[in-house]
Amino acid sequence: MGIIVRKALPNEFSTITEFQIMMALETENIHLDKDTVTKGVKAVFNDSSKGQYWVAEVDSKVISSMLMTSEWSDWRNKTVLWFQSVYVIPEYRKQGVFAEMYNYIKAYVLKSENYAGLRLYVDKTNTGAQNVYEKLGMSAEHYKYFEWMKEF
Repeated sequence: MGIIVRKALPNEFSTITEFQIMMALETENIHLDKDTVTKGVKAVFNDSSKGQYWVAEVDSKVISSMLMTSEWSDWRNKTVLWFQSVYVIPEYRKQGVFAEMYNYIKAYVLKSENYAGLRLYVDKTNTGAQNVYEKLGMSAEHYKYFEWMKEF
């Protein structure tokens, strides 16, 4: 299929915004405000300390995006990268798109002394995604994720 993984370009903010809105509705039945998400996506492009968007493309068409953020680990004295906001358009699912993106980032982490590893969180009902992550060698055995969020 010829998947190319690369850093997202700032002019791709509208595609990434649409992906995030569709992902939230599909995975958590949450209707996001487009203006808020657009501002949030643009904020990442304007301030790389917030994260970095990556995309996968096929035949010059962006088919997937994800946000990589960092967490400092004092236990490891290194940074842990987090996969967030992962979305693959439906017609390209189950074709190895996320695996290609994951393996690209994993190779990047393996080559660098600055990174300790990779993490992500997934909605507990999203068993399809969980199966993909397990097949890629990730484990949910060590941590349980808790949160408190203000209503939006």
